[in-house]
Amino acid sequence: MEGYLGETFINVEETEFRNHTPSDWVMYFIEMYGQIDGDHHKLWLLDQIAQILKGTKVIIKLAKWKNGHKEYRVYLASPSKEYHNWVREMNKDGYSYDRGIAP
Repeated sequence: MEGYLGETFINVEETEFRNHTPSDWVMYFIEMYGQIDGDHHKLWLLDQIAQILKGTKVIIKLAKWKNGHKEYRVYLASPSKEYHNWVREMNKDGYSYDRGIAP
């Protein structure tokens, strides 16, 4: 779409997502990315879910265009300490945790 103006951070409290729980965010990510083909993308989705359930913060940006179109873009912040500890536990005993590849 032409006329992209960029995106800005939005306070989640100012959106319809203000009451989302971690379970709601997990379902949101499954709905948005669960149908994308490729094992590496499915692994990425599972990793996003793990991050959400381990306390990683969700960030929302609002993208705008000159024609007035707007859309929310949802990302995860830097992974939480709890998530990093979980990955460290997953990597014990020679197992290599695979974070996948974003679609």
